[in-house]
Amino acid sequence: MSLTVKNISVTYNSINQSNTFTSGDFISGHVILDVAKDTLIQLLSVKMKGKAKVCWTEHYGQTTIVYSDKEKYYSMERFFVLEDKTHGDFEMLNDPSGQPYSSVVAPGRHVYPFTFQLPQQHFPPSFKGSVGKIVYALEAKLERAMRVSSKDKAEFHYVPKPDLTVPELMAPQYGTKDKQMKLFTSGSVSMRINIEKMGYYLGEGLKVLAEVQNNSSRSIKPKYCLYEKHSFFAKGKRKLHTQDLLKEEGEPIEPNSKKTVTKVLSIPPSLAISILNCRILKVEYRLRPLSDPKDIDFGIWKQPAESNMYLNPPPIAPQAPPLHVVGPPGQFGASYPAPPHVQLGASGYPAPPLGQFGPDSHRSDPSAPPPYQDYQLYPQFPDHPEKS
Repeated sequence: MSLTVKNISVTYNSINQSNTFTSGDFISGHVILDVAKDTLIQLLSVKMKGKAKVCWTEHYGQTTIVYSDKEKYYSMERFFVLEDKTHGDFEMLNDPSGQPYSSVVAPGRHVYPFTFQLPQQHFPPSFKGSVGKIVYALEAKLERAMRVSSKDKAEFHYVPKPDLTVPELMAPQYGTKDKQMKLFTSGSVSMRINIEKMGYYLGEGLKVLAEVQNNSSRSIKPKYCLYEKHSFFAKGKRKLHTQDLLKEEGEPIEPNSKKTVTKVLSIPPSLAISILNCRILKVEYRLRPLSDPKDIDFGIWKQPAESNMYLNPPPIAPQAPPLHVVGPPGQFGASYPAPPHVQLGASGYPAPPLGQFGPDSHRSDPSAPPPYQDYQLYPQFPDHPEKS
């Protein structure tokens, strides 16, 4: 920052207690400019933009390859001052009295108010991961003759609007698994799993009902692991990141007995909501019962921005509209070698599965990431044999 321009900053006003914005909301704020003496401005603008970006490196011997990609959602720029009006379309903002702003500013602080309306489309929520992020921000820019431009940026948190087209997210899910015991234990164990629905609130309890037939020679305890899976895509490659969120055990089942047990797993309230409508990254959550059966997909929902009940969401009435649905249809993958393909609708969220559980034959939304089983670009990773 030069001695003439002491500071430039951009701020915005919160509209709710959670400080989030969604499609169609208005976001208002100010660009603040502090100058030490009379200053001639060529350009002063504010921009609202949203984009996703991934970037990582891989090493092959002495060769390093950078994998990167980006997906832009929108960019809207408005000008307080613009001396060169000969190129392109532009929208000028006037002062509170309706007059154009002067290109010459006197010493002191100058405040420039603005208001944007977020587009009505459904975009992925704000997110920051290990090698990728989705960012929505306001950016102020100042240009003067023969000077380096000055900028400031303020990020805001975007959460998608509710999607009312996927009632199947409230449907219960089922799956079975048979396991032959090895080493010093003989016999087998079969397990039938039932979860109440596909989509869940942040902080809500994930109720797992397990019917266990223990035909082995020792007692066993059903085990449950809840983990998150982040996938990043660029140049035909996939970068995978998984992390266990919690592990718990159920009640012991005696040898040669059958028992139905219930376990409630608490979904951490600090998780990012699921992302399936971004071309270059995905955020998914899965439940792994026992020690090695295929996983159960489920999605994380978001409470409305005006709600204060994040830790104890109310039960959903049958006719109440779903909240911010951001997860895939929860599916048991016990009989499939790869994660089931999720078909995305026009809104960018998952459409209901076609018929029985299993991969669909096509994708209706070309912007969605491809299903892993359709391409050799996404092999099983040896360091994550169970979390592909």
